[in-house]
Amino acid sequence: MTRPLADLMRPGTIDDIVGQTTLLGENGLVRRMIDGQKLSNLILWGPPGCGKTTIARALANSVDMDFVPMSAVFSGTSDIKKAMDAARMNRDIGRNTLLFIDEIHRFNKTQQDTLLPYLEDGTVVFIGATTENPSFNLNNALLSRCHIGVLTSLSTEDLLTLIARAEEFTGKKLPLETSARTHLAQMADGDARFLLNTVEYLTNAKFKQPLTSEDLDSVIQKRAPLSDRHGDEHYNLISAVHKSLRASDTDAALYWTARMMTSGQDPMYLFRRLARFAMEDIGLADPNAMQVALSAWQLYERIGSPEGDLALTELVIYLGTAPKSIGNYKAQKAAYAAARATGSLMPPKNILNAPTKMMKQMGYNDGYIYDPDTPNSFSGQNCFPESMGRERYYIPVERGFEREIKKRLEYWDKLRHELNQE
Repeated sequence: MTRPLADLMRPGTIDDIVGQTTLLGENGLVRRMIDGQKLSNLILWGPPGCGKTTIARALANSVDMDFVPMSAVFSGTSDIKKAMDAARMNRDIGRNTLLFIDEIHRFNKTQQDTLLPYLEDGTVVFIGATTENPSFNLNNALLSRCHIGVLTSLSTEDLLTLIARAEEFTGKKLPLETSARTHLAQMADGDARFLLNTVEYLTNAKFKQPLTSEDLDSVIQKRAPLSDRHGDEHYNLISAVHKSLRASDTDAALYWTARMMTSGQDPMYLFRRLARFAMEDIGLADPNAMQVALSAWQLYERIGSPEGDLALTELVIYLGTAPKSIGNYKAQKAAYAAARATGSLMPPKNILNAPTKMMKQMGYNDGYIYDPDTPNSFSGQNCFPESMGRERYYIPVERGFEREIKKRLEYWDKLRHELNQE
């Protein structure tokens, strides 16, 4: 009676699991294992409450294997060896073992390597669960011996199904109005464990009348959004902000920015990335973008949140609606490539200063023309190395302020051509 409802209701078979149709549906990775009655080593990667442990237990049940759970948070190398010794004894009497390690990404490289020989000789079938990207947090040797199963957060429809199952299991109807049931599913944010824990509380609480959505907000605290400042969710969100801004999808950029802020991400990190965006993706199409980025950043630093949040919103709108150009970015790459290729070529002597008599005798500064004191303030003198010839790195686009820059460059090209013809 003391076991939580989420544990009491844990499905015993794959067919009873809600959601994850990509893995569990027809031709899904896990479904094929069950149909073939042959389990392979598997890494289950997905957010909290999506069914990783449930799937592992159901797999063990489906092929009649002993299920041995372990947590990488509380276990070490000695625990692995003890489990493997027990699995070998099991095998001697004709029983197979499924070793499940939760939070497998918490194991260091040595601990992960300890598993390898046992996976090689089939002492156990291994299933690891992780909320972190396996390609970043698990070593290649372990990954090469495992399939990767990607799980997603449960949908609102999946969670509504779980609510109905919970009511049938407990024999009690939740004290919720119809709209509040959907609101409860949305509050869980894809986490079945959070949902069932909340359902258990609501089932046992004594409410005088059914709760509305507003009542539910005051009674139940919404599940905190995923917030990892160094993990996948962090980089996924900032990538979504960048890609939305590049696509000039301002509303989407505002949404992803709000997601970052409401999940506790560092605003200073966001401002730094937006300032970079102003330089890299807008550039000279709107030179004012950098100033707006810096001003918004400084304003937030001075007045903080919540007042400074509006500066962030204004910056996102400005960047999203600004013309885009990577002309300066391409120019930088081209100029750097040329500098590496040409080595240590000297500048032409006419644009070098001649502070000594010897340098003057060597021709330094000889023939230099002071452009502001010429007609049109343009002399057309060549500033590239004499043996290199002229090259073009910066090519402006026909957008925003770069349209004006393009006119200037074309004007100077025309003058240079005319001067060279004389």
